[in-house]
Amino acid sequence: MSPVGSTDVAPYDALLLVSFGGPERPEDVLPFLENVTGGRGIPRERLEEVGEHYFRFGGRSPINDLNRLLLESIGTDLRDHGIYIPVYWGNRNWDPYLSDAVSLMQSQGVTRAACFVTSAYSSYSSCRQYREDLAAAGRHGGPQLDRLRSYYNHPGFLDPTVDSVAAAVIDRPGARLVFVTHSIPESMNAGSGPRGGAYLAQHRNAAAYVAEGVAAVTGHEHALDLVFCSRSGPPEVPWLEPDVNDHLEKLAGDGVGSVVLVPIGFVSDHMEVVYDLDTEALATARRLGLDAMRVPTPGTDPRFVAMVRDLLAERAAVERGEQTDRVAVGGDPPCWDLCPTGCCPNPRGDRPAVGGVA
Repeated sequence: MSPVGSTDVAPYDALLLVSFGGPERPEDVLPFLENVTGGRGIPRERLEEVGEHYFRFGGRSPINDLNRLLLESIGTDLRDHGIYIPVYWGNRNWDPYLSDAVSLMQSQGVTRAACFVTSAYSSYSSCRQYREDLAAAGRHGGPQLDRLRSYYNHPGFLDPTVDSVAAAVIDRPGARLVFVTHSIPESMNAGSGPRGGAYLAQHRNAAAYVAEGVAAVTGHEHALDLVFCSRSGPPEVPWLEPDVNDHLEKLAGDGVGSVVLVPIGFVSDHMEVVYDLDTEALATARRLGLDAMRVPTPGTDPRFVAMVRDLLAERAAVERGEQTDRVAVGGDPPCWDLCPTGCCPNPRGDRPAVGGVA
């Protein structure tokens, strides 16, 4: 059995970091938002309203700089463990685009790349849409692209959060743990995963694991909630609720005095975190007189970076036909390598996608 952390990553000769992308100058903001919402009929006034979130931070999203740090950390970790393959980076919605990354890999002779997506959960927007964009980026040729499995229940993703929350509640033994993720339409959740409902179920599993880990470290159990942020759809379409701000209002009304915001749905402190939580939600908490703090995302925690290497080595062993360790915590089994037919369907119709069952 190949051990997790093996230095043999054949048949892969490259790793591709796949992310969402974000604007880096004020003049990029509206074109970026148009890329993100293309074909969805979002009024320009709404785009301008969302654009103000970015202008509050100088018209620059944190996400690309965070990806540069992650890219460097992954490359260093691979080399430190005897894995000498190039690491590339491509975004869905802004420069550097996935199509450019695939073209660069092709020009440099890469034949097969493992793709690590900076999104841990199953749904159309958090999984299949990335798979579709990878397929589109490679439609004119280039290396074979294999998406590494989802990792919402991998200890490299969750254990850094356990430690962060445990540190946050040392002086808050009665704090409520408010786990926050990106809202999606209820219909998208219903279609997520092989049997539906995976997006919500996976988040609940992750939140329960973190809460149990915090109790084990601190000796105190904390009540928990799963709430949502960043809703962007029309009001007549049901999305997952409650909104984090609405929920803080309820907690304050119920007499809760202290909350710890846990951005369980995100891998780095990008715009949804620094605006929706650090700006809006913490302002709501201050107005309500709630003691509140937000814990960091995994970011470049060494355990999260090492997880990327583990997933790469694991998938490489699978592709070589070897048995391998597949790490998972929290009760759910490890996620699948190839998505079944009908998993996380595109609400606007089928499109080619990498990493699915033929």
